Amino acid sequence: MGANIASTNVVNVSDLRLLAKRRLPQMVFDYIDSGADREQTLSDNCTAFNEILFRPKCAVSIPSCELDISVMAQNFQLPFILAPVGSSRMFYPKGEVVAAREAGIAGTGYSLSTLSGCRLEEVKEATNGPAWYQLYLLGGKEVALKTIERAKKAGFSAIIVTIDTPVSGLRERDVRNGTKQLLSMNPFLMFPYLSQMVIKPCWLTQWLGDGGLMNFPNVQLDNGPMGYTEIGPALEQSVVTWEDLQWIKEAWGGKIIVKGVHIGDDARKAIDYGADAIVVSNHGARQLDSVAPTIRVLPEIVAAANNEIDVLLDGGIRRGSDVIKALCLGAKGVLIGRAYAYGLAAAGGPGVAKAIEILRSDILRTMKLLGCDSVNKLDRSFVTLPDNWGYN
Repeated sequence: MGANIASTNVVNVSDLRLLAKRRLPQMVFDYIDSGADREQTLSDNCTAFNEILFRPKCAVSIPSCELDISVMAQNFQLPFILAPVGSSRMFYPKGEVVAAREAGIAGTGYSLSTLSGCRLEEVKEATNGPAWYQLYLLGGKEVALKTIERAKKAGFSAIIVTIDTPVSGLRERDVRNGTKQLLSMNPFLMFPYLSQMVIKPCWLTQWLGDGGLMNFPNVQLDNGPMGYTEIGPALEQSVVTWEDLQWIKEAWGGKIIVKGVHIGDDARKAIDYGADAIVVSNHGARQLDSVAPTIRVLPEIVAAANNEIDVLLDGGIRRGSDVIKALCLGAKGVLIGRAYAYGLAAAGGPGVAKAIEILRSDILRTMKLLGCDSVNKLDRSFVTLPDNWGYN
């Protein structure tokens, strides 16, 4: 059970966020909602979009708008794709399967995190749209090679290699919520923090019914799936380097996306090492704080890419108008994470569908107000950037 998504009061992503907060224990909600350190970049990722102003072309009749995009010759009916969000099964039973199914129904793509509580084969089977697999090298090269082979057989159409996680960022809210203690499954350590779970009986009943604390079935170690508490140390032992892209690409034999690009020099390196697309990303502001918001660095990276590969963006997108601003600055499309995660946490499948529809409707309305009939015609002429961004 989840919130009443049919309510007319649910009109934007912020409304879904509030419903998610009501349903989830504090530790689970803050896992979705929080950022690293003082959360400066978390705030800036969103507010930077407000600094970009539209320049509408008026007295133009737009009876319909084309929203389709093509990324790496893969077609999507919407200019946004669902981003990899780890531990979605903690938000809602079979969370990754539920989200993938709704993405397919909407005609867009779904990206599955390595840190999924559902088997990748089950997730791919749930969607009739494109599916990408986001790869961490948890457990080492041999474990990753086995996962790559599974993803290939399951029908995933691209591998996302995330390059901005040499260690886990410090999410201070997680520390205060006792996340480490709750995940330890040690009753003595858990006890001071259990009340936040007990006061959310709907979530707790569903979570226990879905198996309780999940493991990661797509990271198969010699002794079975990697456990939840093993992730932190494993990340530090599995840093991705540029040289790793060579054997990953060889093993995969298909499209490779590099996620976590934040400067022009790294965009060029991704191209040099054979990437087919890049994602301008600061990991949703969950890793290094005090970096620039992604939309602000997008023009630098688009220029560095020089039309040689497709450029995507994530971070801070809460409205369809944010999607349009990113496309105006050269992104081929965007990835959304928290926007659909709030919907999933609020109400499962209907919540994800609501998040997608909110963004789709907002994009259509904004396109018509701008006087543009296709997302593929959006360019810098539709926006004005602040002088202090240095691109004018």
